[in-house]
Amino acid sequence: MVRDRLKSTVAGCLICLALGGAVAGCGAHEPGVDEAAREGLTIDVAGIEYTVFITRQLNLAITPDKAYYDGPPAGEDSALFGVFMTACNPEDAGEPLLPTSDFVVEDNQGNEFEPIDVPEDNEFVYQPRELAPGDCIPEPGSVAAQGATAGSMLLFQFPLASTENRPLELTITGPAGSGEAKVVELDL
Repeated sequence: MVRDRLKSTVAGCLICLALGGAVAGCGAHEPGVDEAAREGLTIDVAGIEYTVFITRQLNLAITPDKAYYDGPPAGEDSALFGVFMTACNPEDAGEPLLPTSDFVVEDNQGNEFEPIDVPEDNEFVYQPRELAPGDCIPEPGSVAAQGATAGSMLLFQFPLASTENRPLELTITGPAGSGEAKVVELDL
């Protein structure tokens, strides 16, 4: 009697697990495609794994932020924002890959913003280069990788009004010919 109950309970549990897995698969979606991925999630675009760690407003009057950008302040009614991220070619990729340089931020009103050019000698700025399997931008041990943001920076200038038009979404478009793009919702 106890043995029969145990068998039926185990069988019932196995059926529930099987059905639960099937139902869960029905609602599956791909972050960055079906809906914007959240900061902190890794998304694959054309074989490169991108992770946006943090987006924050820069204050050029304070020491840490002066290192991120040594240029003119934001224009009137605007602010500078750093999007700090990594781009990695997975170790099992099997071949070198070139990360993208095509990034655009869009607010919920359809206004689009491209990164501001930052001098190449800036140690924090994102600079795409061919990555061998297992390589990342920024390089492990570099100032950008060891810094508080743990990533390379894309610099944007947004009108303050646009920062109220949330969500702001970063579109990462793969290199030419890949036909792939994914979206990350910025945490502003």
